[in-house]
Amino acid sequence: MEHARTFRCFGGAVTVLVGGAAPDGTTAEAAAAAAEALLLEVNDRLTRFDPASELSRLNADPRPAVPASATVRRLAAAVRTAGVLTGGLVDATLLTELEQAGYERSREGAAGLAAAPDAFTGPARPARAARWRDVRADDVAGTVVRPPGVRLDAGGLGKGLAADLAGELLAAHPLYCVACEGDLRIGGTAGVPRPVTVTHPVGREVLAALDVVDGGVATSGVHVRSWTGADGRPAHHLIDPRTGRPAHTGLVQVTALAPTGLEAEIRAKAALLAGPDDAGPHLPHGGVLLHADGRVERLAPPEPPPPRASMPGRTNV
Repeated sequence: MEHARTFRCFGGAVTVLVGGAAPDGTTAEAAAAAAEALLLEVNDRLTRFDPASELSRLNADPRPAVPASATVRRLAAAVRTAGVLTGGLVDATLLTELEQAGYERSREGAAGLAAAPDAFTGPARPARAARWRDVRADDVAGTVVRPPGVRLDAGGLGKGLAADLAGELLAAHPLYCVACEGDLRIGGTAGVPRPVTVTHPVGREVLAALDVVDGGVATSGVHVRSWTGADGRPAHHLIDPRTGRPAHTGLVQVTALAPTGLEAEIRAKAALLAGPDDAGPHLPHGGVLLHADGRVERLAPPEPPPPRASMPGRTNV
């Protein structure tokens, strides 16, 4: 039996499932409670909707190097990792552009648009400025380094990172699953596959069923956090770095598989921003695409290469 805890965090419902005791005797119930406390702390540090949060204070600090907790340093490292992995498509320094699009306050409890925005404008492109290149974590000095005025948005990166942090806490238990508002980290020493369903954002129709033993699953889409902008046009939280406006690429939802929750989040967002023709390279571990016309496309991970034949007197490495 698994112990489950569901609570409000990251602007929605978060669930932690833990099965079995750890070798040190920690029960599933105690581990789930510890994971909840960890996730709430990460949320408090990384939210941009509280001016007193550590991330908000970092963003307002005029110094180029700012003392930061290990959690915020890992976020800064994730910002750079996202830029490198996606060639700048996933850029977590676009907070000003996100606010200008209409996402200045928390949208917790707010209904998204009834239908996906269909104002196709083409694939997103990286910004020439590439501000993410100037962000780094200095773990020796215990600081985050970035040019003053460059502000970070935790967003989906923060959820993927949080799921991984909780997964690290629960790794010794036979089974665990951390579900942070679309970002999942699954694992456990028992190595048991966990079924994961990918659903349509409107109507909850099942689009695909996945089995995950150990890794991350993340879904990024334009429905949940969507609204009508001041100009009367549909808007959402996925920003095209080149234009600074919400991206309308022909994809409305992408689910990505990856070894970690953070990487899955990065790859899901990158694939959606890249659009239907260029999504595939961003999903090397597989994924599910929902096109604006309602078509569902499933990309399978590549088959592992066949084992090399052994040679007498040699060891394959």
